[in-house]
Amino acid sequence: MDVEIRKLAGRLENAREEKVSGWTFWVGTIDGYPVVISKSLKGMENAAAATALAAERYHPAAIINQGTAGGHQPDLHVYDIVLGTDTVNLGSFKTGNRARGEGSSVAEWNPLDLMRSEGSAGNDPNARTMRRFPGDGALLAAARNVRGKYTKGRVVDGVIGSSDTWNSELDRILHFHDRFGTAAEEMEAASAAQIAGLFQIPFLGIRVLSNNITNGEPYDPKTGEACQDYVYEVVKAYIGEQRKR
Repeated sequence: MDVEIRKLAGRLENAREEKVSGWTFWVGTIDGYPVVISKSLKGMENAAAATALAAERYHPAAIINQGTAGGHQPDLHVYDIVLGTDTVNLGSFKTGNRARGEGSSVAEWNPLDLMRSEGSAGNDPNARTMRRFPGDGALLAAARNVRGKYTKGRVVDGVIGSSDTWNSELDRILHFHDRFGTAAEEMEAASAAQIAGLFQIPFLGIRVLSNNITNGEPYDPKTGEACQDYVYEVVKAYIGEQRKR
């Protein structure tokens, strides 16, 4: 969304805007180092396509997917930032077998790793696992090193969950948190992580809590700007480390 990207794009030096069908990219520099900002649009499919386009067109040394998210645990608060030590897809499951009238139970759902099976993933027991996309070590180090520059909340390590579903059922959120360790949920990071992995590009998800239904904290659109300010510092730190190599 614009509230998640415009401030960061505005901080690029010598920036130019490029359009690829429905996607927008801003190409410029930070501290003289080439940086591309992508407006991935909302949802898993849009983010995957934007990431693939960026990988093919710009050949990035690393990818950071950043923006807002909803909290999955009550000890996290609006403006807290989650560094994605892992990112998981909360939209890829095989449900339990239930007859008409028997309802639905998320507790019976088994995750599907669609990249683990060449055949029908739903019929392959080897695919019934949650694929975890780990955050890159060097990107995590850069993000951790600038924690002290962020003053609007805490910066914590955690698992980011992604899907095209906006979850507002507390029992379902608790199930995801307890089973997969999710700290926050949003709608893009896991798909971007999957594409980055296929291109063998280092990846990190960074998400600021814009609301938290588990403790009743309402949505604050200004959190998107706070995250952009922090990610700007992460990028600068990562660039500094790359130049030492």
